[in-house]
Amino acid sequence: MKIVVGVDDSPVAVEALRTAIRYAEKLGAEIDAVFVSHVPATVLAAMGGVPSVGEEFAATQREQVWALLRPVMDASPVTVHGIDLEGYPPDTLVAHAESVGAELMVVGTRGRGELASLLLGSTSHRVVNHAPCNVLVVRHQEESP
Repeated sequence: MKIVVGVDDSPVAVEALRTAIRYAEKLGAEIDAVFVSHVPATVLAAMGGVPSVGEEFAATQREQVWALLRPVMDASPVTVHGIDLEGYPPDTLVAHAESVGAELMVVGTRGRGELASLLLGSTSHRVVNHAPCNVLVVRHQEESP
C-alpha cells in the first residue's frame, strides 16, 4: 500500500508527514513524501529570466524542504521515500499518486482564506478535486503562547 504526502518547507508539511506516518503505521503502508519544485514564470522573470537562476532557486527550496523533514523521516517507523519532482504542484502530485497506485494522499493547507487562495491557487483544493484516491487535508494548528 502506498501513501503520497505532498511536502514543502512549511510547518504544516511537517504535520502532514507526521499524520501520514501515523496512518502508514496502522495500514502497513510505505510513504512517498513528494516535493514539487515550481518556479512560476513571473518569479523567473523577476529574477531576470535566466533559467540557471530558477534552477538555483529550486535547488535552495529542495535543500530547505529536506533539511526540515529529514529528522521526521529518519525517526519514522515506516519507510518514507523522499521524492523530488518538477512541475505545477497539484497536478504533479496527482500524476504521481496515479502512477504509483496510491490509496491515500495527504496534503497540508495553510488556510490562507478565500481571497488569497483565489489569487494564489490552492494546492489542497485542486488535489482534493482531482486525486485518484482519498485525500486527507491537514490543517496547520497554531501553537498556543
